[in-house]
Amino acid sequence: MPLSPPSLPRRVARVLRTSLFAQVACALVLGIVVGRLWPGFASDLQPLGDGFTRLIKTIISPLVFCVVVVGIAKAGDLKAFGRIGLKALIWFEVASTLALVIGLVAANVVQPGAGMHVDPATLSTKAVDAKTGGGSLPTTTEFVLDALPTSFIGAFAENSLLQVLVLACLVGAALLHLGHTRVPQVLPAVEQAQEIIFAIVGFVMRLAPIAVFGAMAVLIGQYGLGVIETYAKLIVLCYAAAALFVALLFVALKALTGLSLLRFVRYIREELLLALGTASTESVLPRVMEKLRRAGARDDAVGLVLPTGYSFNLDGASLYLSIGTLFIAQAVGVDLSLGQQITVVLVLMLTSKGMAGIPGSAFLALSATASSLGAVPAGAVALLLGVDRIMDSMRVVTNLLGNCVAVFAVSRWEGALDVDRAKRVLGGEAEAVTEEPAEELVSQG
Repeated sequence: MPLSPPSLPRRVARVLRTSLFAQVACALVLGIVVGRLWPGFASDLQPLGDGFTRLIKTIISPLVFCVVVVGIAKAGDLKAFGRIGLKALIWFEVASTLALVIGLVAANVVQPGAGMHVDPATLSTKAVDAKTGGGSLPTTTEFVLDALPTSFIGAFAENSLLQVLVLACLVGAALLHLGHTRVPQVLPAVEQAQEIIFAIVGFVMRLAPIAVFGAMAVLIGQYGLGVIETYAKLIVLCYAAAALFVALLFVALKALTGLSLLRFVRYIREELLLALGTASTESVLPRVMEKLRRAGARDDAVGLVLPTGYSFNLDGASLYLSIGTLFIAQAVGVDLSLGQQITVVLVLMLTSKGMAGIPGSAFLALSATASSLGAVPAGAVALLLGVDRIMDSMRVVTNLLGNCVAVFAVSRWEGALDVDRAKRVLGGEAEAVTEEPAEELVSQG
């Protein structure tokens, strides 16, 4: 007799047991429910998300180091690596500037802050100071110097991605210079260390649903859903502008590589949902690097472009900063001229590059922009305190997709992309192989 198909509860249980996407999605919904019904209890769940993020950050630096060193050594061409870096920086500058311009145009057309008539004298900067911890964005000179390590171990201890990249480039260059015959055991050791790190990533990813549940419960518990009503116009505008930018990324990816961004989104759907739930792109960096490599991007391109983009290519943050600057100006009744808006773009082109990893960096960048204009009071930045956390989802998704498209585009530009393999993987032909390690780890749990 033919076996009867499994019942619906069994099919659901199997999906929840084997699919990380389903687990994270359920955790996301559960976190919203708990945060809405029991906000006091939800605020105590902060360690769940923080603990997961700490574990991920622990392995980011050694992973980036291994991938870059192996990429340079196997590519065998340091000049090609330099070209990839230069082309990546060009792409980053064009993309982030485009995001800034889209944000300014959208804010001028929609006028999200018009009619609020906020008195700047009623706004206190104390809340902003608490958010930023009294810090400041680095100057251009400080940013460049901070990217240069003062200690080999210190770069890893401080988890400074740019410093680790510099060290990885030096080690990869030294391996090329010495040749595999003089140091035959170094490269295999680095490759084996890389495999160990990816295995650790698999273990840590089993905790992702717990992290998403905790982070989402804290968000809803602290801010509630009422803030969405208060800032509805601004929120809708930011997300609409982000959707427009992502549509432009779709066109650019299709034109340059022939690949579909929609298929790529489906390919990294687990990572996107996890980034949304934890409000952090760092939490998915290891997994995204591995998936980009499996999708045909060469190791050296992935290892250089993606981590560098985390510091240089914050497209979602650029959108938010340009819209936010005009929003607070409109809210306090300041009409910025065309020249002042051009100044906004120029200032944000610099300040947005030093934002990564700095607490309250968006408010620091907005305050610096307001100060440079002279017409917008610095205290007006406090208007965005209530809505900033709601914008994290937009920033995270836009930043992540922008950097992934940059990897494909620069790889194609440099001839470091296997387009046929990429089309097969994104089309689902190799998906079973791609998803197998994660599913095995989940099912073993």
